[in-house]
Amino acid sequence: MESRTEISSLGEFGLIEHLTKNIELQNASSIVGVGDDAAVIDHFGKQTVITTDLLIEGVHFDLAYTPLKHLGYKSVIVNISDIYAMNALPTQITLSLGISNRFSLEAIDEFYEGVYAACEKYAVDLIGGDTASSQKGFIISVTAIGEVSPDRFVKRSTARKGDLICCSGDLGGAYLGLVFLEREKKIFLESPQVKPDLEDQKYVIGRLLKPEARKDIIDFLGDSEITPTSMMDISDGLSSEILHICRQSELGCVIYEEKIPISEETRNAAFQFELDPTACALSGGEDYELLFTMSQNDHEKLLLNEQISVIGFMTEPEKGQKIITKGGNTFDITAQGWNAFR
Repeated sequence: MESRTEISSLGEFGLIEHLTKNIELQNASSIVGVGDDAAVIDHFGKQTVITTDLLIEGVHFDLAYTPLKHLGYKSVIVNISDIYAMNALPTQITLSLGISNRFSLEAIDEFYEGVYAACEKYAVDLIGGDTASSQKGFIISVTAIGEVSPDRFVKRSTARKGDLICCSGDLGGAYLGLVFLEREKKIFLESPQVKPDLEDQKYVIGRLLKPEARKDIIDFLGDSEITPTSMMDISDGLSSEILHICRQSELGCVIYEEKIPISEETRNAAFQFELDPTACALSGGEDYELLFTMSQNDHEKLLLNEQISVIGFMTEPEKGQKIITKGGNTFDITAQGWNAFR
């Protein structure tokens, strides 16, 4: 029997001290970290990029099938992915938690193991945060801070007509991981004696439970001297993200179904559920890949990177936002991705 330590036995300051006692700062810009009234950072003449994300149990994650260590890791990733999407490098995070009394200290330690694993992998410092008691459920708020050389940041609103539309990695896997886990949860609730069979679906389940941020793509673009003209990360599905870029850049676009990168594992998973893999990529979300536009003049530089696919191009606004199917038909792109308030 594992021991269980009640969080109330430590008190708030004792909890914070316990969770942060082994922090070692990795960035020169982190001047003062946890332990004072506020953190101090100095980006030495670079511009500061800041983003915040809120994750709420029952809305953004389900602890029935999400290990706490994975959840800690993902909580960091979803935030630093937004920093990379600005063409910046993440340097610090703050983390605040609302914790109900059903969580033991050991459970929160497990969550922090994932947080620290992500911080270590991406060389990010945890420099502060807050903890509070929650009436029910687990609430996670992360703020990520990054740095970028002056005027090198990339917005969503600066794509140009004729630019290539590119995306990293492959799409649709995280959504299918969710479909599988929801199915297995339903089976378990109806028949607890049935053991889940997820062995064949490691890839898509991993895409959901342990996503990675695309630092490698930002590094490649920098090394190749490619500056995207617009960029964002794909958290809500390809269709809604491309529509954001079109709307904010006041342009149209054409994307080609056959060019959308979908892995073999994702295709097979989609077919098992009689789902269309393209629909999963367009509307699924939580892939945390990068979607960006760039000048056609830089196209040849991309040929060195198998992780980047060119999926279409930007057009005049009056041409609208279109997808051309494998069969040669043209349809309007519609946003059917994640809606936080539905």
